[in-house]
Amino acid sequence: MTTTISDRQLEIIEAAGKILTVSGVSGLTIKNLAKEMKFSESAIYRHFKSKEEIIITLLEYLVNSMDERLSKAISSDQNPEEKFTALFQNQFSFFNKNPHFVVAVFSDGLLEESQLINNTILELMGIK
Repeated sequence: MTTTISDRQLEIIEAAGKILTVSGVSGLTIKNLAKEMKFSESAIYRHFKSKEEIIITLLEYLVNSMDERLSKAISSDQNPEEKFTALFQNQFSFFNKNPHFVVAVFSDGLLEESQLINNTILELMGIK
């Protein structure tokens, strides 16, 4: 699930996560996203084909980010208890700074949005 995203795409998925947090799936539209970012709608479409692709990229970014922190904690020279503590501290720190990623995953109606989004969320939950 490794997807390379540009800085602009990261800005878009972060803005999308914030909209999901406040307004839910129904509030996340390309129009609202463009307004939030002070972009034209066509500027959003240059980076993503659809709302679904934005949500999938947000979820994939979350998975990759979690994997990075997990790998770092596991590969350290610390004892198992210290690794376990570091892992949870790193995850909590990330989610504290980026609550929109957690809220986005559990956003009301997100599982019903599309089968592809549903599969990505279930994969995320299954792996993590």
